[in-house]
Amino acid sequence: MADQHPELMRLIGVMARLRRDCPWDAEQTHRSLVTYLIEETAEVVEAIEDGEDPHLVEELGDLLLQVLFHAQIAADEGRFDLEDVAHGIADKLVARHPHVFASGEVPGDLDATWEARKRAEKGRTSALDGIPPLNALARSMKVIRRTRKLAVPLELPRQPISAEATGAGILELVARAEASGLDADQAVRDAVRALEQAVVAAEQAQGSDATL
Repeated sequence: MADQHPELMRLIGVMARLRRDCPWDAEQTHRSLVTYLIEETAEVVEAIEDGEDPHLVEELGDLLLQVLFHAQIAADEGRFDLEDVAHGIADKLVARHPHVFASGEVPGDLDATWEARKRAEKGRTSALDGIPPLNALARSMKVIRRTRKLAVPLELPRQPISAEATGAGILELVARAEASGLDADQAVRDAVRALEQAVVAAEQAQGSDATL
């Protein structure tokens, strides 16, 4: 691997050296790095939208550093290392793509099949299980996507809309909320919470029907 990816191996060595010899790097923990991880992820998104390769290369490097940092912290504590991280994700990808790495057929709905395999692997009982602490808009998208992919019996709007109309419509609602003295982000959080309660109720009703 060192011959094929010399710069990656150099970066791994740099990270190990920083953890050993730099006071700031040495005192960091998984929790203390959370803010940087979120910021670097957002900057990758910005670079993708910017469309400039040098910018994207730089920001992907910063995000890669975060992955190496967390793996190095765990390695220093004797818990796991970067090899374990790579092993885990490689095994996961192979297991979830039997149509690529085995003799399985290509599913008609790849997204739904992916969600179903995740649900089975992790023993999830609800479409809401495993959704990370996203911002209100991102969480609403994740909840709705999961609800549809896992066929939760809940009616959700499906009228087509363009990207331009979506963005303009959201901005218009935010402006109207601000003019009305409302916190638009809080309003979305409240709406998402209500949607999640409806999802749970629909799942419970579906489970009850299945036992009849």
